Amino acid sequence: MYTPSKEVLKKYADVLIKFALWDGKGVQKGDVVMLQIPESAKPMLIPLQTSVLEAGGYPMIHYIPEGNARSYFAHASEDQILWQPKEYLLERVKTVAHFVSLISTDDKFELKGIDSQKIMAANKSLKFYMDARHKKENEGKLTWTLALFGTQAMADEAKLSLEEYWNQIIKACFLDMPNPISQWKETFGQIDKTQTWLNSLEIESLHIEGEAIDLKVKLGKNRKWLGGSGRNIPSFELFITPDWRGTEGHISFNQPLYRYGNLITGIELEFKNGIVTSARAKENEKLLTDMIAVEGADKIGEYSLTDKRLSRISHFMAETLFDENMGGPYGNTHLALGMGYKDSYTGDPSTLTENEWEEMGFNDSAIHTDIISTTDRIVTATLPSGEKKVIYKNGMFMQ
Repeated sequence: MYTPSKEVLKKYADVLIKFALWDGKGVQKGDVVMLQIPESAKPMLIPLQTSVLEAGGYPMIHYIPEGNARSYFAHASEDQILWQPKEYLLERVKTVAHFVSLISTDDKFELKGIDSQKIMAANKSLKFYMDARHKKENEGKLTWTLALFGTQAMADEAKLSLEEYWNQIIKACFLDMPNPISQWKETFGQIDKTQTWLNSLEIESLHIEGEAIDLKVKLGKNRKWLGGSGRNIPSFELFITPDWRGTEGHISFNQPLYRYGNLITGIELEFKNGIVTSARAKENEKLLTDMIAVEGADKIGEYSLTDKRLSRISHFMAETLFDENMGGPYGNTHLALGMGYKDSYTGDPSTLTENEWEEMGFNDSAIHTDIISTTDRIVTATLPSGEKKVIYKNGMFMQ
């Protein structure tokens, strides 16, 4: 059984703790860091804790046993699913400056056969907690990062050996380099240049055209493109929260969606007046429709593009975190249904009311689901002058 070296795991931990948090500055002395570690990612616990201690922070550990989610949903009543320890969870948000979460599992289909409405209900019951986290984040007092820890089950789903799977993680996160943090800083610098260019265009809307894609996305006023913040490692994408009311057309996704311990394939969406009017899937369509039935989850919250020249991910990984950043011949595009990112607002997001967010068309929901396509597409922007400008073609930004 392949195991990454201690050197690789320590480099990985340092990237997450000493770089990704605080938007590329890393943990500062006195910061409280919550480490959310699944049992299958246990080898990363000590390296992460060590990195936090070296940075002068205070580690807290949330250890998640394998199989816990299935046991919970199989036995919990509706009342138990809806119950949440509100004071405890809000105090956690108040105490913690950073959340570090690892995606890892020994069972990719842990929740297969579980009623999807139970899963959606649990998500909705935690919205108050996520709202509190987002509020603190928008105030500049909290950051988070998300990373992948490979297992045999995850490698099998991607049709790779475990060593091949880890080689994708190592390459994507620059862990094969002497100083991964230095390389990340250089990469984020390149992303920043493209981000500055996109924001300078003041794009009013996008038209995405390609095989089985003809979609128009209105960006709206007071928006900015985001990227390279360290929230995800790896992250090569540039994304924006559009005005959900201006989404029209259809889009098919050639990449499967692994969500809630299930697999959804062959997703096709149609939008009219910003609302998903048709959602089809070849496999697990009921889960897709149950997800979209959650309040706000039938509207767009994010549109994203990845430039193939930046990404070192060369293979499908069966995990959204990596697949939404895949390079390949055409880069990739993804959109998210549900919650939008309030830091896509050009001003101070902590100053706006719920009504003001609604007036600008920033979507809100307990759900945020990224769906990915890596097929060839051309993205044309409409500028304030009415000029049409191709901003993305052949998997690259046309900067």
